[in-house]
Amino acid sequence: MTDDLLTEVTAFAETVLAPRAAEFDRTERLPREIITRMAELGLLGATVPERWGGLGLDPLAYGELTEVVGKACASTRALMTVHTSLVCQTLLELGSRRLKEKYLPDLARGTRLGCFALSEPGAGSDAAAVATTYLAKDDGFVLNGHKRWISFAGIADVFLVIATDNGVTSAFLVDRDTPGVVIRPMSGFLGNRATHIAEVLLTDVVVPGENLVSSVGAGFSFVVNTALFHGRYSIAWAGVALAQAALEQMCSYAAGREQFGSPIGDHQLVRRMVADALTSVTAARELCRRAGRLCAERSASAAMETNVAKYFSSTIAQRATADAVQVLGGNGCWSGYPAERLYREAKILEIIEGTSQLQQIMIADFAYQRYARKNKVAP
Repeated sequence: MTDDLLTEVTAFAETVLAPRAAEFDRTERLPREIITRMAELGLLGATVPERWGGLGLDPLAYGELTEVVGKACASTRALMTVHTSLVCQTLLELGSRRLKEKYLPDLARGTRLGCFALSEPGAGSDAAAVATTYLAKDDGFVLNGHKRWISFAGIADVFLVIATDNGVTSAFLVDRDTPGVVIRPMSGFLGNRATHIAEVLLTDVVVPGENLVSSVGAGFSFVVNTALFHGRYSIAWAGVALAQAALEQMCSYAAGREQFGSPIGDHQLVRRMVADALTSVTAARELCRRAGRLCAERSASAAMETNVAKYFSSTIAQRATADAVQVLGGNGCWSGYPAERLYREAKILEIIEGTSQLQQIMIADFAYQRYARKNKVAP
């Protein structure tokens, strides 16, 4: 990544996104001009190779840009997570050459937006429980089902849809304008309010055979796992971003706010919260960098290290943003300051792309496999 790109994205984040983040949150929409500027900067194809129209950034560079954007506006960063990580990366790794030629250049340039349609009313953490169905018919497939809580479905042009045929899960790219696709916008969310979340209803939707991603039966073991791996990496950096923003908020406020005749930042318990936030965000950033290096090396350890980074960074983001609200006191509970929004956004990170509890289970399973003694322990 060039210094010019980082400088340009930082300027965009600090002068455009940060001043308008509260507006996006309040109106529950990400303006088209913001998306257009993201596309012009190359953020929507950041990790896509140049030959497909992207910037070809490595995971570490992409993570750094994710932090810069996420510190300014979580909803804007979410478009990178959904479009770039979940959709583009999955298509890049698992799509046929024909499918890449058909979609990837437009997605990388941002002339078309993608979203990941996995969740359903009865399928959240249990991703294998999807009820949306597909049936092979002639040279294609017919899809029927109901997706819910799909970020950017309200404005996306292409949906990466996970469906099942009697337990055989597969993935398909579905164009928004395909007959039988109905979008129902949703609102009233705790965080990620400007991510155009919607329900997607599929009624006898005919998809050409070439829009099958990978192969029949690869929907869960390959497509979902690949998508969530890249999504978790992006979310890990999102946690760093929110924790860093919270740290800056509490330091700035504590240094200027006076109570009992001195700045509240002089009080030991406030200083403890600041020290904990700084320590935590530094550790989280290093975990993300480690995961990024392993991703770049295509190491077998990359997936688990990404789980660790996602779990830790989302957890410390929740703690740091809660402490920021505490330091700001009444102002921290008011939308006139960013602290309450940061706090709401941080909670979302503990749920999406695998809840903290699921991360704990996977991490513990890995720990037992690696570190449990093979010999029996005496009673």
